[in-house]
Amino acid sequence: MTNLVMMYLLYIAISVGLTVWVGHTLGSNGRVFLIQVFDGNPELATAVNRLLIVGFYLVNLGFMAYFLRTDDTVAGVRDVFETLSLKVGTVVLVLGVLHISNVVVLARLRRRSLWERQDLPPVEPQARTTVT
Repeated sequence: MTNLVMMYLLYIAISVGLTVWVGHTLGSNGRVFLIQVFDGNPELATAVNRLLIVGFYLVNLGFMAYFLRTDDTVAGVRDVFETLSLKVGTVVLVLGVLHISNVVVLARLRRRSLWERQDLPPVEPQARTTVT
């Protein structure tokens, strides 16, 4: 087995393993958050959670497949680890950016949902300021 093939196999194993672990974690913990975002509707939260997880897997596995190829010369064990660390590090950064993006969008949805649920009327002004 050549060094390049060994690097490819390690890259696929590590990247798929990380993606599955992160996807499982997001799926199991994200449902609770989505129930609150969708006003306590567990069916809608579960459906949206599944759709988000499928999209997460598709984007990450597609990116991993796209990023598999390398033009670097992988002659020795050192080259295997250097190329592998670059590839896995990039996959981890993409996973992190996607996760943060999802959390930001869901937090905005949650904030809007909480704001719309408030029964408080708008506050009347206490005083007026004259402009000079």
